[in-house]
Amino acid sequence: MTATTMSTLAEIREVNLSYVLLAQRLLQQDRVSAMVRLGLSEQVAELVSSLTLAQAVKIAASSHLLCRFRFDDHAILASLADKDKSPALAHAAMLADAAVEQVS
Repeated sequence: MTATTMSTLAEIREVNLSYVLLAQRLLQQDRVSAMVRLGLSEQVAELVSSLTLAQAVKIAASSHLLCRFRFDDHAILASLADKDKSPALAHAAMLADAAVEQVS
């Protein structure tokens, strides 16, 4: 493996561990809201919540990212990324908050 590949894999492991630990913290604070924000089913939320630190580190060592972009619609992602469309960003945030409130 090249140095670049090794560096990329190390960065993926770091992101994975941060993501799992963040997910656990969010699930502890507000399970329903965290499930919506993270896009987790009840079963996955239960599994992530119950991981020990050693298990989280082992899962994080995967060469695959555990998180992914949830914006499958190009138009939504493009409007969120466009700095000139701050009202669109505000609207998207309101919709996300409304979805969390409906689930609660």
